[in-house]
Amino acid sequence: MLANAAVFLLMLAFACLAANAQAPAGPIAPQSGVSVQQAPPDTRTKLKVHVALVNTPVTVRDAKGEMVLNLDATDFLVTDNGVPQKIGHFDLGGDSLSLVILVETSPRVAPMFPALRKTGILFTQTVLGPGGEAAVVGFNDSIDKLLDFTTNSDAIENTMADLQQGTSGSKLYDAMSAGVEMLTSRLQPLNDNRRRVLLVLSEATDVGSTSKLGEVLRQAQLDNITIYSVGLSTTRAELQAEPKGTRIPSTPGTFPLPPQPGVPQTPTSEAQRYGNIDLLPLAVWIVQHVEHQVKAHALGVAATATGGAHFSTFRDGSIEKAIDEIGGELHSQYSISYTPAGMDQPGYHEIKVEVDRPGLKVRARPGYYLAPPET
Repeated sequence: MLANAAVFLLMLAFACLAANAQAPAGPIAPQSGVSVQQAPPDTRTKLKVHVALVNTPVTVRDAKGEMVLNLDATDFLVTDNGVPQKIGHFDLGGDSLSLVILVETSPRVAPMFPALRKTGILFTQTVLGPGGEAAVVGFNDSIDKLLDFTTNSDAIENTMADLQQGTSGSKLYDAMSAGVEMLTSRLQPLNDNRRRVLLVLSEATDVGSTSKLGEVLRQAQLDNITIYSVGLSTTRAELQAEPKGTRIPSTPGTFPLPPQPGVPQTPTSEAQRYGNIDLLPLAVWIVQHVEHQVKAHALGVAATATGGAHFSTFRDGSIEKAIDEIGGELHSQYSISYTPAGMDQPGYHEIKVEVDRPGLKVRARPGYYLAPPET
């Protein structure tokens, strides 16, 4: 009996070995009508999160035009495309500054060089503030980096004092594009509270640029760069220049200076050129339609689109006064940052900043444009 049991167990062992020897080496083929369980998807590299920080400078003035300096973050309501946003960073004039000074050096503004050469100390003493850095770029037919970013006040002042006249031409938009690119390089991914400002001293004329103003402003908005501008008036420069030869006296109905290109010369043409107009709709439009051109008020449009301000030396006084006012505003200005909801929505995002106190005038950047993702 025991012998029969042993024989049976021995035969069973041989049968199992044979079955294992005939088992396929690869995966078992699915049976007909039976679904195959799939491996769980690999989600480790599939998820992409697009996060951006939007910073807007906010200038608040009372009915007399004086800066209002006693507001808190709770006094502000910020919306992005109508959606209220949570303020992540709030500061009053204290964040460090990265500044690009962009100055035209063409012969057209040569009579204003003595005033321009005196502005270095204003930038170091009035505009930059503690921890501020500046770079200087000159432009005419070419774009010339005269000084890279530095905190050395002497280097900044000496560079401005040594400005030299360049060739004819004014590639304003190309120069602005170069300035925006330089400021973009100062982005700090882990702590991006540094303010980035492009300050342009130039005529509002562009000749020969390959860059378009709308493209420059789109990039400036996305990189939280504020543009301020001081308009240099050719008419004023010619009036300040030393007389060359005999000047023909003006008589009623005649003009001693040549007209602006393409503009009929009238007694009010210069006043209209520097007059007060609402540039906000044009600023929003040119950012949305970058393929089009701006034929007038380019510097004012650039400032309006980014939350800065434009100062005309023809109407508003000297270059020194304009720079002094810019410095005063920068150090009395609120800086508000937020991470917007719905950031992936392509198209124009409208920013609105409101204060819950009556009688105050608020100025901020109007928005930014997100291009559709590339396919």
